Order: sequence, then C-alpha cells, then structure tokens
Amino acid sequence: MTTPPHSRQAGPHPMPVRAPAARAAACGVLAGAASLVGGELVGRLVRGASSPVVAVGDTVIALAPAGFRDAAIGAFGTLDKPLLLGGVVLVCGLIAAAAGLLHRASPAAAAGLVATLAVAAGVAVAADGGGSALGGIAVGGTVLALGVVLLRTLLPPRSEALPDGQRREFLRRAAAVGLLVVAGGSVVSLLDSRGRITAMARAALRLPPATTRATGDLAAAELGLPGLTRVVTPNAAFYRIDTALVVPQVDPAGWILTVDGMVDRELRLSLEDLLAMPQVEADITLQCVSNEVGGDLVGLARWQGVLLRDVLEAAGVRRGAEQVVGTSVDGFTAGFPSSYALDGRASMIALGMNGELLPVLHGFPARLVVPGLYGYVSATKWLERITLTTWAGFDGFWVPRGWSKQGPIKPASRIDVPADTATVAAGQVTVAGMAWAPDRGITSVEVQVDRAGRWLPAELGPSLSDDAWRQWHLDWDAAPGVHLLQVRCTDGSGRRQDPAPAPPRPDGATGLHAVRVRVV
Repeated sequence: MTTPPHSRQAGPHPMPVRAPAARAAACGVLAGAASLVGGELVGRLVRGASSPVVAVGDTVIALAPAGFRDAAIGAFGTLDKPLLLGGVVLVCGLIAAAAGLLHRASPAAAAGLVATLAVAAGVAVAADGGGSALGGIAVGGTVLALGVVLLRTLLPPRSEALPDGQRREFLRRAAAVGLLVVAGGSVVSLLDSRGRITAMARAALRLPPATTRATGDLAAAELGLPGLTRVVTPNAAFYRIDTALVVPQVDPAGWILTVDGMVDRELRLSLEDLLAMPQVEADITLQCVSNEVGGDLVGLARWQGVLLRDVLEAAGVRRGAEQVVGTSVDGFTAGFPSSYALDGRASMIALGMNGELLPVLHGFPARLVVPGLYGYVSATKWLERITLTTWAGFDGFWVPRGWSKQGPIKPASRIDVPADTATVAAGQVTVAGMAWAPDRGITSVEVQVDRAGRWLPAELGPSLSDDAWRQWHLDWDAAPGVHLLQVRCTDGSGRRQDPAPAPPRPDGATGLHAVRVRVV
C-alpha cells in the first residue's frame, strides 16, 4: 500500500539545535573584530571622529577613581598605556564573545548587547578631545550595524550536526569576515599616515645653534663609576609619563602656537618663527610627581628653545595674570605660577633635546620645560596654546583629580650602587647615586650605615647648574654582616630632604631611599 505524500513523516519536524558554544563565541569575536575595525576606519574618515579604542581608553582615564593612575604607574610604569589599550580590546572581545553566545538563545538580546557596546564607543568618541556628536554617531552606528549584520550572517539558525554543504558555507562566511578584518585593518594603517608625515617633516628640519650655550661641562660632571646613572639621560631612555594613549603626531607645517588670555597682544607663532628666535640651552632635571622614593621617573636633558619670558613679554603680560596654562594638541592642560616664567630662571618653550629636535615621544614640535616644578603642573608636551589667567581662574588637568595645584619638586636622593639586596666583599665599598633639587641645587649628601649609625658626608660630583642633578659617592669601610644604607640630601636653600615617608599624592613622595646590603 502506498503512503500518501502528506503522511510520509516518521514523526514531528526536527527542531534546529543551537550552534555549539565554542563556534558561537568564535563567531561573536569575529563579528566584534570586524565591527571594531569598521569603527577605526570611520574614525579616520569622518571629521570629528576618532579611534573608538583610544576614545574609550581616554574615557577610562577621565572617569577612573583618584588612585587609578597612581596604582597603574606604580604597577606597570611606562607600560600603563599599551596595557590599558590592550585591556580595552580584550573587554571588547569578551563582550563580542558573550554576544555570540547570547545569539544562540535570543538574537534580539545579542543585538541589544552589541548596541550597548556601540553606544559606549560613540559617546566616548564624541567626548574625546576634538570630537563631535556626528563623529560619535558615525562610529557607534558602524559598530552596531556591522556587529548585528555579521552575527546574523555567521550564526543563522542551524543544526549542530551540519551537513557538509552547510559546513562549507559556514567556513566560507567566516573566512570572508576574516578577510574583511584584515583588509579593513590594512586600510586603517594606510590612512593613519600622520606618523610618517611627522617623521618626514621632522627629518627635514634643523635645530639652529644656540645663541646662549649651557655652561656646564658634561664630561667633567661624570664620575665614571660602574652602575651609576649617567648625568645626561639619553632621549630614548628618558621617562615618558603623560595622558596620551596614542602619541600625538603633529605636522609642523600647519602647527601654530597661540599665546592668549590676559595679554596685550595675542601671538600666533609657527615653528619657523620660534626657530628663528634667540635660542638658549640649559641643563634641567625633570621629575614626574608619581615618582616613588628611589624611583626612576626622573632624568636630565640639555634642553634648547626659546625663553618663555621673551615670548610672554612680546605678548605683554597684564596685571593680575598669575598663572601660565599650557594646552596640548590632545587637550591636556597644566598650569603654574607666572612668576616661574618671569623671574629669570630658564623656563622655556623647548624645541630641542640633547642636541636634536624634540623627539615625537617627548613633545615635538614644542613643549614647556620649567625648572623646579613637577611635570604634571608644567611640562606640557605637544604644546599648542599658552594662556595667561588668574590663579583661581583655571585648574589644570590633574588638579580636580586630587593633586595639588602647587607642584615644586622636593629635594630627593637615590642610591644606585650597590643595588638593593646586593652581596659585596668586606673592605672598601663604593656607595654612589644621584641627588636633585631643580632650581635650588644640591649642597650636600649624607649616607647612614644602619639606623643607629652616624651620617657620613659623601663627595659630590661637579655641578652642571642649580637646575641639574648631581652624582655623589662615598667610600665605605664595610664590615661583614647585613647593613641598611640610607641617603639624604640638602638643597641650596638649606632645606634637608624630608625623612617622613609619604606617597606621591598629592604633591610628591617624601622619605629616604634605602638599600639592604650583605657584606661577606
């Protein structure tokens, strides 16, 4: 007997089985990668838009609790920025994987999760320095559209055991999305040519000879002791602490420094204008306020540039202008008392560093260098504006985040050799290190062997200037045992280094650097 066509079923229609979790998560990550690349591409093409990854990172910094920066620098040092950007990408990847998993049960819920990510990226881009609402909408809309479309493309309803034809189709789609990610990333790289433009423009420029040369003898200032920090810090080794997640790339051809605020005449100076002005050299030690006692976020360079005093006098400083505010091309601001610019010290708009044009990492085409102040209130890199205002009229970037508005560098010293936990032979041992108090100089350094020991005077190396740090050394007659060595200094004003331990926040760490040494 023939079974009628309408009754050939052996049972009910089989229900589609959800895609395996691993495949769903992988598809989510793949769709997320394509969405992120799309957002990066739009960030380069649309006016008022920027990189969503960088914008989200900037937002994290802006909204983070007060101690976040301190903890990040303390734990990771100069790796804090790449780790933050990597963390943003990782979180995006986890959200994308979650969207892929959620898509198995509810495509609408997965789309909602993608929308949340898109809104976060769009708002961050719109709020980023120089961003716009249109730029944020463009980036967010790209992330949302690509994420939803690609999730649905890669994860349509399908059974867990795919027939060969369907499996091949899935692999083709996944490969196509992968190629889309690679191609989009390549286009982003080609469009992001600002670094190459800046490098070529910088290479074509020349730093003119200084009109006023630094008087210090760099060779004579070196004691030449093994393990002792060099007096001049090479550019490649100079510490870099700032808020820029991606180093600003400034084309000097279109760059203008504006001097405004409480001045008689607003100035607009090109790099050529500044290079044509009288150039001064000065050996100046800079320190980050986040530097711990004994830390290495400090260094000296032979800076060259235009005296800030000359530029401000050309603009005409009005009565009541108590604060100089520097603004970076990425929106960072730092302010310091105008007396530091006008009292005769070597405060400058720096154009050169250790005999060459400023490296891009350290502020090309121009930055502020102010002797005696921590960088967070003075050392604006990638400078584009100098504004004169009242002391109460403006707070720099870090002041509302819990840091002091006044930032004079405190006297500090450090033991470089022997290293902490080192083992040395009994007899004469060289103890050596660095001491600094920019704008006041160092007049003495003392070392204490064990807490009950007397303070022994160390011998100072030659001084380059009151703005420069100094090497020091002591020949110690070391007896067998474990000993604690401590160091302290006194600056040119007679102020001795504060022995009371205190963290960097709010205005610089205090305490005495110590190393423990085993003598055999």
